Amino acid sequence: MTASIFILTGAGISAESGVETFRDKGGLWSKVKLEDVATPEGFSRDPEAVHAFYNARRASLLGVAPNPAHYALARLEREYPGDVTLVTQNIDDLHERAGSQAVIHMHGELSLSLCVHCGAKAKAESDLSLALACTACGTAGSLRPDVVWFGEMPYRMNEIYEKLMDADLFVSIGTSGAVYPAAGFVAEARTAGIRSLELNLEPSDGTFLFDEARHGPASKLVPAFVEAALAP
Repeated sequence: MTASIFILTGAGISAESGVETFRDKGGLWSKVKLEDVATPEGFSRDPEAVHAFYNARRASLLGVAPNPAHYALARLEREYPGDVTLVTQNIDDLHERAGSQAVIHMHGELSLSLCVHCGAKAKAESDLSLALACTACGTAGSLRPDVVWFGEMPYRMNEIYEKLMDADLFVSIGTSGAVYPAAGFVAEARTAGIRSLELNLEPSDGTFLFDEARHGPASKLVPAFVEAALAP
């Protein structure tokens, strides 16, 4: 029987495309306070500043493109004969632009807005601001980025854990292993007897928990992993 694969991606896979990371040295959290722009309380205090921060992040995505790691995972989804689950902590759309069709965004999507009044989601076709109204309920000033902030529950966690527990192989790509609950996936896999592989630029906080770890650029490691997975 063909093994089922559960893949988790983090900031490291998109960093090679030029997407600014949050936690790395010189990353966004060294320039702004996360409590100001990545918490519900920060949004309540100064929604205009939060909108400006995420509008800038959204605009910056226009100047980047998927890299070989994104394209390799899209190929794996298309060609692998078994089940492939792709979960990302990233809020960019590079997996989709590379061709992946069934991405689970556990931390939300920068390209979407969320109405705090009715919960409706919609494409953020332009900059978000307090001047905009929700197209579903008509409430003005109710839109925020559809991004999971600190203190909020990541999306689709029940589904994610079910998929993880059904997997034969857990692969972690480009993640620091510092942000929970995703950082706990490898321990969950280990406890359940699921084989695990880390593909990361350098050892993560939880490298010692993986059955195997390969370190180097995602743009080289991930295509090599996919080639091996698809080999007859």
